[in-house]
Amino acid sequence: MKIAIINGPNLNLLGKREPGIYGSTSFEDYLVTLKSKYPQVEILYYQSNVEGELINELQRVGFDYDGIIMNPGGYTHTSVAIGDAIASIKTPVVEVHISNVHAREEFRKLSHVSGKSAGSIIGLGLKGYELALQYLIDRK
Repeated sequence: MKIAIINGPNLNLLGKREPGIYGSTSFEDYLVTLKSKYPQVEILYYQSNVEGELINELQRVGFDYDGIIMNPGGYTHTSVAIGDAIASIKTPVVEVHISNVHAREEFRKLSHVSGKSAGSIIGLGLKGYELALQYLIDRK
């Protein structure tokens, strides 16, 4: 089974960025734990701060992988193009957000991704990625 995790802008700063909201663990450190817990799954990790690069990666893996876990970061609320890319591919996408976006600023309540995704996991910290992964495993 092949799963891609695609993270959007500023998620390269996890562990350093606003630890009160995002925690103190880097995604790279978390990924080591996730891969060791699920050795039967080939996990590809991709992160970019650039909207077009995220779309390119969705299109690259979106017809060959078994699932995609995506945290589009701030593009969730602004990128119709990322939503369109998700709608255009065959591979199911689970939207994940570390923080509870509905308990934050008003503009964060709009998602151009949720309606195109298989589901959304919001506000459960890094645990959301594991829950999304388990969903995709069970779905297969």
